[in-house]
Amino acid sequence: MKEIEVKILEVNRFQAGKVLESLGAEKIFDGDVQTLLFDFGDGRIFKARDVLRLRKMQDKTELTYKKVRVTEAAKFAEEYSVDVSSLDVAQKILENLGLSVVENMRKHRVSYTLDEARFDFDAYQKEHSFIPEFVEIEAENTASIHKYAKFLGFGPEKCLPWSTKDIIQYYSSKKEVNPKG
Repeated sequence: MKEIEVKILEVNRFQAGKVLESLGAEKIFDGDVQTLLFDFGDGRIFKARDVLRLRKMQDKTELTYKKVRVTEAAKFAEEYSVDVSSLDVAQKILENLGLSVVENMRKHRVSYTLDEARFDFDAYQKEHSFIPEFVEIEAENTASIHKYAKFLGFGPEKCLPWSTKDIIQYYSSKKEVNPKG
């Protein structure tokens, strides 16, 4: 599956959700998500900007590999996913293949769909709770993404082709510069 997406930082989910609902968007998910990101000891997956993710959303667990290409306008990924019956067993298999968990993240996600677009609002919890809530917009092309971002009050300059790692690094560096904020 091909994926084209951007992230917009520091979004008010409640305000944006009202806008989406007024446009006829359907809320399709509201719950907690656990995500484990894996890599080899030499960091080859991260260095390639790809993603190997094991994710549990309510009673569904999936293993996903994303072959990522980033441009100035959006993040493009060829995504391969398979449902697995157990997060713990899948994690053991990956670890026995020489992979390690490099990030263990928990977040609350609220997702909407509108036409061909998907909006995922993520609020990280626990050790990543210093990251303000943001939205990821996924659509068929960057023109559509920019159209939907505009509906939410954001111009193309706010649409970042960032990965989760990019967001963590960005806010970690801000935290280090301003430890009280």
